[in-house]
Amino acid sequence: MSVPDIGDMAPDFTLPGVGPSTAPGDGGNSFSLGAHRGHPVVLYFYPKDDTSGCTVEAIDFTKAMAQFDKIGVAVAGMSPDPLGKHVKFRDKHELAVTLVSDETKDVLQAYGVWVEKSMYGRKYMGVERSTLLIDANGRIAKAWRKVKVPGHVAEVLAAARELAG
Repeated sequence: MSVPDIGDMAPDFTLPGVGPSTAPGDGGNSFSLGAHRGHPVVLYFYPKDDTSGCTVEAIDFTKAMAQFDKIGVAVAGMSPDPLGKHVKFRDKHELAVTLVSDETKDVLQAYGVWVEKSMYGRKYMGVERSTLLIDANGRIAKAWRKVKVPGHVAEVLAAARELAG
């Protein structure tokens, strides 16, 4: 399966998700990429709730949410963690981003971010930290693969501002 790249249509999906900590309810909502047509979307993929890098990334996106909102760009993070874990992660860190759960890993695979990884010589399957900026028409405008967290959100925000014009 080929990995979608800049200029390609972003694979559409609808998955369970939890909204920001300021939103009522504790899950049971869904997030549909197609429902956001007409507005740009930042879709970031991360390995696991409540781990050091993933927490910093989610908090960095949360700190920038007012700026993303101001330019009309939605932000959603996706991992294979179940919805209940997303709720705990969101509440613990008062996250303002939508967290999407892909327990089947079908969407993660469609985006080419469910990959073989290696740590201390042991190979395993996991999420390659990646971010996509999807334009209002559903096309991938910019892609960051193998993301390093420090400074990443500022770079994504700058690209989103440029796209939002």
